[in-house]
Amino acid sequence: MPDVQANGIRLCYDTLGDPAGPALLLVMGLGAQLIDWPQEFCEQLAGRGFHVIRFDNRDAGLSENRPEWGVPDIRAIVKGDRTTVPYLLADLARDTAGLLDALGVARAHVVGASMGGMIAQQLTIDHPQRVASLCSIMSTTGDRSVGRATPAAATVLGTPPAPDRDAAVAATVAAARIIGSPGFPAPEDELLRRARAKYDRAYHPLGTLRQYAAVTASPDRTAALGGVSVPTVVVHGADDPLISVTGGQATAAAVPGAELVVLEGMGHDLPRALWPRIVDAVTANTVRAGVR
Repeated sequence: MPDVQANGIRLCYDTLGDPAGPALLLVMGLGAQLIDWPQEFCEQLAGRGFHVIRFDNRDAGLSENRPEWGVPDIRAIVKGDRTTVPYLLADLARDTAGLLDALGVARAHVVGASMGGMIAQQLTIDHPQRVASLCSIMSTTGDRSVGRATPAAATVLGTPPAPDRDAAVAATVAAARIIGSPGFPAPEDELLRRARAKYDRAYHPLGTLRQYAAVTASPDRTAALGGVSVPTVVVHGADDPLISVTGGQATAAAVPGAELVVLEGMGHDLPRALWPRIVDAVTANTVRAGVR
């Protein structure tokens, strides 16, 4: 896959669909890679006429990770000590804007999932001229009183690094079972295939920890989201155990005119059965933007 320099960071990316179509940028979440946007899901979006761009955030996948970013002290960060925070969501948003610069994209429809939704929100706040429409999926505003995880789901965030491939794959599958969609459970062979593909492509648990530090240390976006003027749709699972539906509700309430789509049976993943509804929601929101 190709890579570019964006905000001084090497980012790996991939595209599909008609390059002459409107750009649709997909931003993935914590520790996730561009392949966590399923290929067939992306093909459905491309089938709607979009030029789909997906990429690895810094510290994930094949994008750059730097030893000098260090090891964050999450406990200290939670208590307000920011001395070990290597970067914030605002820096990840600058990376994203830099990617658009490198690809010659003046303005894109932006879709973010989980932490990717947070980055997409921050991009829209900080670089509004680059965003034609915003779709925030299974994400939240940064207000710690909403979107809280269940105790079981919270343990997923504290899973220690695996010593080998088999352990990493098993941990990834176990986590997917905990946070996945109860109404649309994925087949075991599909979870294994995805987990193995992720590990074999890249495994950077320290990078995931640094991304988690960025999420934890970044400020509440609620007030700033009140200034968002682009068409916005918020998609959230009614049964999300990692970021509860209150996170999506708060996001939609913060953005003037935002549409909220709550999907029954959906957890913290992108179940195949719901792809058509999510693609419809994204597409309808871009039509509201008037730049199709």
